[in-house]
Amino acid sequence: MKNWTGERLETFVYNKNTIDHLHRYSIATNYILDKVVLDIACGEGYGSNLMSKSAKFVYGVDIDSETIANAKIKYVKSNLNFQTGSADNIPIPDASIDVVVSYETIEHHDKHDEMMLEIKRVLKSDGILIISTPDKLFYTDKRNYINEFHVKELYKNEFFDLVASRFTNIQILNQLFVNGNSIIYPDSNDNLDVYKGDYFNIGSYEVNPLYLIIIASDIHTTPQWISVFDGSKVFSMDDDKIAEIYKSKSYIIGDFILKPFKVLKKIFK
Repeated sequence: MKNWTGERLETFVYNKNTIDHLHRYSIATNYILDKVVLDIACGEGYGSNLMSKSAKFVYGVDIDSETIANAKIKYVKSNLNFQTGSADNIPIPDASIDVVVSYETIEHHDKHDEMMLEIKRVLKSDGILIISTPDKLFYTDKRNYINEFHVKELYKNEFFDLVASRFTNIQILNQLFVNGNSIIYPDSNDNLDVYKGDYFNIGSYEVNPLYLIIIASDIHTTPQWISVFDGSKVFSMDDDKIAEIYKSKSYIIGDFILKPFKVLKKIFK
């Protein structure tokens, strides 16, 4: 496995982060049929590749040249092109893109205004932006959690105001993860009730939406309503991966060598 920090999502990862990301790309498919799409900060390219199945053409752009070089080898399609570039200096011509997708990007730098200007530059006049970011209130403040890779996180009102300064038609959505499933729902339905319990006691509990998604344009777009991404397949893939490890020669040999020590540990526990 290559040197992996854990921040970028890679296709050997099967967890809640996988499910949340796949759900975001799922809702993008409602807007990209036969469209020219830009996936800015595309990472290893799995999202660009998924969108290329229905889009007319997809540009995947990322600041890391090694990541882009690997994506060019891994995902080869006639309607898919990977390029090195930053969110504030996108290597795409003016007014050439129908849909810009940018997931978990803006918190990794502080050139937010410059990024929004670049997005407006490359979008056609009737283009659509689909962009997501962690909600600083729930992601950082309430969890007392610091992500070392994040440069400038935004609160919901800051995120909304940033996008609203460039687009006239905006819908903001919340995303949360519950019991193996990702849920995306409109902001007007902010308090989503989640219950748990057993035969003896039931009740609601607070589940905070860690992520915000905005769909923005200067034209009217069909609103996104509540949607659910079933994560069972992702988790079953993780089980398959673990089973494959148990069957590997290295694991079998290692287990054989360590077995006497495991027995001794049980005896003298």
